[in-house]
Amino acid sequence: MSMNDEDAEILAVARAGFLDEAQEMLRQFEQGLLVLEEDPSDSESLNSAFRAAHTIKGTAGMFGCEAVVTFTHEAETLLEALRSGTRQLDEDVVAALLESRDQIELLLGEVQSGEEDPGVKASSEALAARLRALLGAEEAASAPAAAAASKAPVQSAQAEPEDSGGDACWHLSLRFGHDALRNGLDPLAFLRYLATLGEIKALRSQVQAIPNLDELDAEACYLGFELRFDSKAKREDIERVFEFALEDSDVQIFEPGTAPAAFEELATRRCGDDAEARAALFQCWHEMGMRFKVRLEVAAVPEAEAPQVIPHIERRVGPAEEGKTQKRNDRRSGEGERREGGRDRRAGDETRFVRVRADKLDKLIDLIGELVIAGSGAQMIAHQEGSAVLVEATQRVMDLVQETRDGTLALRMVPIGETFGRFQRVVRDVSKQLGKEVDLVVTGGDTELDKSMVDSIADPLMHLVRNSMDHGLETQEGRIAAGKPPMGRLALNAYHDAGAVVIEVSDDGRGLARERILAKAVERGLIAEGQVLPDHEVWQLIFHAGFSTAEQVTDLSGRGVGMDVVKRNIEALRGTIALTSEVGKGTLTQIRLPLTLAMIDGFLTMVGGVNYVLPLSAVAECIDVPAECATQGERVSGTFDLRGEVLPWLDLARFYGITPDTSRRRSVVVVRDGQTRVGLIVDRLLGEHQTVIKPLSAIFQHLKALAGSTILGSGDVALLLDVSGLLNAAVRNGQQVRQIGTAAFAHAALKS
Repeated sequence: MSMNDEDAEILAVARAGFLDEAQEMLRQFEQGLLVLEEDPSDSESLNSAFRAAHTIKGTAGMFGCEAVVTFTHEAETLLEALRSGTRQLDEDVVAALLESRDQIELLLGEVQSGEEDPGVKASSEALAARLRALLGAEEAASAPAAAAASKAPVQSAQAEPEDSGGDACWHLSLRFGHDALRNGLDPLAFLRYLATLGEIKALRSQVQAIPNLDELDAEACYLGFELRFDSKAKREDIERVFEFALEDSDVQIFEPGTAPAAFEELATRRCGDDAEARAALFQCWHEMGMRFKVRLEVAAVPEAEAPQVIPHIERRVGPAEEGKTQKRNDRRSGEGERREGGRDRRAGDETRFVRVRADKLDKLIDLIGELVIAGSGAQMIAHQEGSAVLVEATQRVMDLVQETRDGTLALRMVPIGETFGRFQRVVRDVSKQLGKEVDLVVTGGDTELDKSMVDSIADPLMHLVRNSMDHGLETQEGRIAAGKPPMGRLALNAYHDAGAVVIEVSDDGRGLARERILAKAVERGLIAEGQVLPDHEVWQLIFHAGFSTAEQVTDLSGRGVGMDVVKRNIEALRGTIALTSEVGKGTLTQIRLPLTLAMIDGFLTMVGGVNYVLPLSAVAECIDVPAECATQGERVSGTFDLRGEVLPWLDLARFYGITPDTSRRRSVVVVRDGQTRVGLIVDRLLGEHQTVIKPLSAIFQHLKALAGSTILGSGDVALLLDVSGLLNAAVRNGQQVRQIGTAAFAHAALKS
């Protein structure tokens, strides 16, 4: 790989990291604004939003993303006005800043795709003008100049220096570390970013450290800068420009009016006792317009050496000014110590978290899965050999493998609260669009779920939340007429239950209209007219494609598109979805998902010579086949009495068209799917099995109720049963009446 390829790869990785971090900052930005809207006095949320915008702008500047820098500067300026109290927070400001968050995301999307959209540019300019207008006349006049400065190239030393004694401008002395370039820093990016805060009046590059060509390291940084900077920014704002380079730079910042003695100290810091270098530095400052009177002092040196001429500033400092200078230097020293302390704390935080690419983590989990399969094979051989010592050794290995598996899977587990947090913005925007007051209540946000499933569940949850707000919750007038509080309640909840994660979306609205749903189902031919269905089956009807009872179509919902997709997406994750509702009280949607899609604890059975695995979390108990099941001939399903409870049963062998093995005692595995319990008749019970889930090939997609496959230690393939899909398939294939949902199978079996 050539050097250019390596650089391109490093830059691509750094840019991907920037885009990931920017998404985190956008969430922080949005969260801070939403909290501010509820409590305008929350200064910490305002600071959090400002820091997020500042971080995005600063990092974007380092990567040369000028469009992001220019627009984010406008939002940051408005936030700074809120912090300083020159602008009061109101609904228009919050709305504009939230739209700015969306606009920044669009601009970041252009960075990721590498393509510019003229429409995005136009909307950025329009929204930027709106932000400036919200600042007021004075701020609006200064903001375009700042934005233009961010686009303009850095002014060089050709600009006419002002003979003002240096008192009107800041002075910055920058020296970048030897490894700055290797660590991904671009010195020019910091100068471009600095220009967004003011105007660089004069700049001199310090190139004395560049060695001869034969000694030059192409990856090393030898640059430094001396510059005069005209800005009304605060010291901390200028310091924040360089916060990403604290480890790889030496930055000295002098306020306007700094005493000349401080520059003499700076010369000593930069040049030591090198008289020639000191003279060159003072000459540089003189060329930049800083008027210091320099006297030449001959230092006492041994006779064998030539005398050194060391420049000093001639100005005499009085006692009062000396004290003032000392205080300023002490304060600057203290700030340096605080920066050092902050750096150490940040370094400590970084040691607690490591950003790992998702594909590397997936590869690790795949390897752990293969280790589980290999361990099962070794354990099986140990049992065949009959060696107690070997069995004990393999058992210990399998225990360690299981701990490793659990620890590896835990790396992919993330709190679902991050997904829940996205809906605060959705609820705010939709409630304003609909003219409703909605209180979003989130609980169980620390419940953990596989990262891939968290990403996949976001869209179904979005549809359910919008449906609840549009169709479920009444208007304020309607709620008051119904004797309810004017503000509606929308709740998101998550919790663990029996090896699964349950996510609930509930509201206290009008509830589902049972009669309207039945009428629509009859109209579409889903059920026969006059057919009586229990409530849970009626609610399941709305998951049919194109099914809608809305009286009018809105921008949010009502077209009958979505609920069928929601159900399909949930089932693709091996999950289930169920509805319960009460007229006038509200609706509860419950989604049940497995903890992970990679590996599970399974229960291994055999049916007709084929191995089947059931999720261990779904298995309630195993019993002998009851007499009422054994005496019903060739029947695929029926009912039996389990300690006074009537449960349906399904013969898996006959269901799949296989002749059951009646030469040995068969068993019933009682499984649960949500609130439903069903007995599955199998030929043999083979016990618990750590199951590595592997997807089925596309040519096997027609097979019923299979969630995947796995490889046993013997090398045989076992099929993973999808309990929910199995019961649905049994309902469709084995019952006389057309019914919907997993619970319908139990109902039909009870009637048979």
